[in-house]
Amino acid sequence: MEPTFRKSMAWLHTWAGVVIGSLLFAIFWMGTLSVFDREIDRWMMPGTRLAPSAAAQPFKLDGPVTEQAQRLARGSSQWFVRLPTERVPALELRWRDEATKVTERRYLHPQTGAVLEHTDTLAGTGFIFPFHYRLHIRWKDVGYWLVGLAGMSMLLLIISGVIIHRKIFADFFLFRPKKRLQRASLDLHNLTGVLAMPFYFAIALSGIVILFTIYWPSAYHATYAQAKNPRQAFAAEGFGQYRRAKANTPGQPLASLDVMLAKAEQEWQGGRASFVRVWHPGDANSYVELRRGYADMVTMNLDQLYFDTATGTVLSSFEAAPVMTVERFISGLHFIQFEHWTLRWLYFLAGLAGCVLMATGSLFWLEGRRASHARKGLAGVRVVEALTVTSVSGIIVATMVFFAANRLLPAGAALAGWDRSEIEVWAFYLAWLGTLGHAALRGRAAWREQAWAVAGLALLAVALNWATTSHHLAHTLGRGLWAVAGMDLLLLALAGLAAGTARHLGHQAATSQHTPPAPTATQGTLGTAKGISRA
Repeated sequence: MEPTFRKSMAWLHTWAGVVIGSLLFAIFWMGTLSVFDREIDRWMMPGTRLAPSAAAQPFKLDGPVTEQAQRLARGSSQWFVRLPTERVPALELRWRDEATKVTERRYLHPQTGAVLEHTDTLAGTGFIFPFHYRLHIRWKDVGYWLVGLAGMSMLLLIISGVIIHRKIFADFFLFRPKKRLQRASLDLHNLTGVLAMPFYFAIALSGIVILFTIYWPSAYHATYAQAKNPRQAFAAEGFGQYRRAKANTPGQPLASLDVMLAKAEQEWQGGRASFVRVWHPGDANSYVELRRGYADMVTMNLDQLYFDTATGTVLSSFEAAPVMTVERFISGLHFIQFEHWTLRWLYFLAGLAGCVLMATGSLFWLEGRRASHARKGLAGVRVVEALTVTSVSGIIVATMVFFAANRLLPAGAALAGWDRSEIEVWAFYLAWLGTLGHAALRGRAAWREQAWAVAGLALLAVALNWATTSHHLAHTLGRGLWAVAGMDLLLLALAGLAAGTARHLGHQAATSQHTPPAPTATQGTLGTAKGISRA
């Protein structure tokens, strides 16, 4: 019974990986980049690269900052600011343009209120991070459902991988990069699989829990069945929601926002606000919403305070119930928005290990079946290889094109009705589509050629950042612009890694032409394959 069960698990692990591996890699890649999404923003928005001295100085909302916000958001139904942090030293202002129904964004200097140089880009927080959890597919929440399917598949892959791997810890210490590609891929697959297994499990499970309102709508529909809108009723009670209708009569001037911030800090026993929103500005029923920050805690808390705009008196306060507190703690573990640089780097490295895990699993499958499929005249390997190359090296190429386009496009760029930020996104998708065509035409050679493309584009992005901003590494390191310097250093590291990978693949290809084909793996993907178990 045990061999049959293990064989079933091997089959499940193999085909779940083959079918969903490409989607998983894209989600993990974008999730890994999202660990430093705000740092990517600094690189892609040069105007927000404030010196540490400017960011460290105390700031006030009253005065120039509020005056600037009221001027820019004149006529808007609401405007809000995100307060400066260690990771985002500038003050972010957003408001809704009632004429175009578009939310506008500008960054302000936290001390002077001056509008910083604007770069029209979605950058890390607007493009890379949403791609991670919804793939930018909004229709019928299909993006969310695909990500949920990938998360469930990841859990299945972890469990089945542990079951079929007989020597999971022994093989953890085996890595033979000079062996043929199939053996080296399996070794690296085992190594990265065991090394960060708890992280993979926690990140997949927490990702599903975070989107529970989409995957299990019956929960709030049953609980709030009597409400006109069950989802809205649940959101109000679970996440907090205070609303006061407009009076449609002129109101008093805005009271001191700094006093409100001080009251909130006292109410939260030292906790500081990270978000301030003014509802119905200029109206008699205008009010101010403050949300507590969570840079100093794992839990992405939901603490909120609402003040009357004219008098500054507290209208309402909200604190999450125990169940939602647990959910927000799980969310905090997944999103790592708290300021802990050691953990942030560990998350980043574990995310990269997950990318390697998925890429090497696909490589192992491809190398194990390439010869047999060729003899039988099957196209399965070529199809899977084209999709895998596109999802692995292809999405990295597209990301590098996205970064390069950000530095190449002029400030007011427009094309066929697309604004600058949309052109950047189209550059990403067109480059990604181009890698699919290239992979379909070039087959196995596409791995090496796209690795060289990644190396070249990463170097180009660093050079373009220098050319367009004069912020070379010596400058950014000297001025303490760690986000920008870190981005350049990671791009240089990626260029070196991609070049090394391309050279290694070239050596493997040359060697394989002079050696007989290896025995074909017949089962499993984690060490049970007969043809390579002792290679």
